[in-house]
Amino acid sequence: LKAMQSNGRQVVSTTMLAQRLHLEPIVVRKDLEITGATGSPGVGYHLDTLVDCIENFLGWKNTTDIFLVGAGALGTALLGFKGFGEYGLNIVAAFDCDEKKIGSVIHDKPVFAMSQFANLAERLKVKMAILCVPCEFAQATADLMVASGILAIWNFTNTTLHLPPEVVLQRVNLAGDLAVLSVKLAERLRHEKNHEIGEAEYDE
Repeated sequence: LKAMQSNGRQVVSTTMLAQRLHLEPIVVRKDLEITGATGSPGVGYHLDTLVDCIENFLGWKNTTDIFLVGAGALGTALLGFKGFGEYGLNIVAAFDCDEKKIGSVIHDKPVFAMSQFANLAERLKVKMAILCVPCEFAQATADLMVASGILAIWNFTNTTLHLPPEVVLQRVNLAGDLAVLSVKLAERLRHEKNHEIGEAEYDE
């Protein structure tokens, strides 16, 4: 929708969105109804209003402060990602156990020792954190987060965390996604090879 806005479009129909998303129009219509967006029959949705309704529904209008734990390669990359602001996320600080990183600033974000996590979480009223530590430290770090009042954890480690049910957990499974991608590629290559063999036999 934002890409359409940037191209000067002002109105979009359910049918157009359904075609772009490869979905049935009724599915798109029902999903948009949940956000409170209303369209006009024969006209569609005004883009500015539709984007506003979706962002309000997703909570992207209210900036959420968030901590990042683990300022390694992945953590550093996330600290430098400017796109979080578009989704209402603001990484206010990073934490690490490496003495060389503690006290430094990475992508304009200060890096603190883990011993300061609980105190800063309470002072800044932060309730969400990103977890980017090595797998062997993931559970202990997550436990510390929960004990410090964190209620939502975005888990970038390849570890299944065991947390209280009231803690919201979202895992980014990079290894799993890569495995799926590899399998799909292997299937595609197998299909192309079988197709080539079939064509060769036909020619003969």
